[in-house]
Amino acid sequence: MNCDKVDQELLEELVKDGRISYVKLAEKVGLSRVAVKDRIQNLIDKGIIENFTVVINSEKIGKNVSAFFEVDVEPKQLQEVAQNLADNPSVASIYQMTGPSTLHMHVLVEDFKMLEIFINNELYSVQGITRVESSVLLKRFKNRTGYKL
Repeated sequence: MNCDKVDQELLEELVKDGRISYVKLAEKVGLSRVAVKDRIQNLIDKGIIENFTVVINSEKIGKNVSAFFEVDVEPKQLQEVAQNLADNPSVASIYQMTGPSTLHMHVLVEDFKMLEIFINNELYSVQGITRVESSVLLKRFKNRTGYKL
C-alpha cells in the first residue's frame, strides 16, 4: 500500500506522539479535523496502522536486563515451541527467522539471577530446542516505535 505525502506526515506525527489530537494533527498537515480522522481510519482499514499502543520503559518497571536469543528448534516443533515461549511473560517479542527453523526472541527480566533462571528453567527445559545463543543489551541507541517512511 502506498501512502501519499499527507498520510506519511500523519504517520510520522503519530509515531512521535500516538496521543496527539485530530485537531493538532490537522493543524500540522493543513487539513480539517474530519479529514484527518477519515485518513487515519483509512490507514487503519488498510492495515497500515495495526494498533495504537504505549511504549514502556522497562527499566522503570524493574525489568533491568534486556537479552536477545537466537533459538534453533526442531522444524516439526517450531510452532509449538514458539507459542510456548510467546506465552512466557518475560518474552517481549519473538519472531521466526530465516535459517534452519530459528526463532529470534527478546526477553526482559529483573536482574541477571532472573535471566539465569529464565535460561535454565524456561528455555533449556523446552523440548525441541536444539541450540541457544544469547546476547545482553548494553546500550540502546534507537528503539523501534514506528517506521520512518
